[in-house]
Amino acid sequence: MPKVTVEGAGTFEVPAGTRLVNALVDECGIDQLHACGGVARCTTCRVEFVAGEPARMTKAERDVLAAKGLADTPGLRLACQITCDGDMTVRATSRLAGSGRKDCGHKPAAAIEPPPEWV
Repeated sequence: MPKVTVEGAGTFEVPAGTRLVNALVDECGIDQLHACGGVARCTTCRVEFVAGEPARMTKAERDVLAAKGLADTPGLRLACQITCDGDMTVRATSRLAGSGRKDCGHKPAAAIEPPPEWV
């Protein structure tokens, strides 16, 4: 099982293939935002990778990061577009606490949405 380390929260074993956004909430207990429901539209699920950043990226993630002017930020990724296939360390910077939102967003599906086109 891959290990997800969240700075300031600990290290957690997560089932292989779990979407990072769901692992952060379900296994790690993080109040991670995902306002669009995990479909790569809003960037509220963004995290900063400290270690173990996946090499591949979905077209949807690439496109929304570029549209929001975030494509050149090292380590900044969308948790909704990443599966936990190896150990990783992240900084959860986009959280419900202090956001002014009423909730994190509706639960993202188990599989990456939209269906991934890898770039």
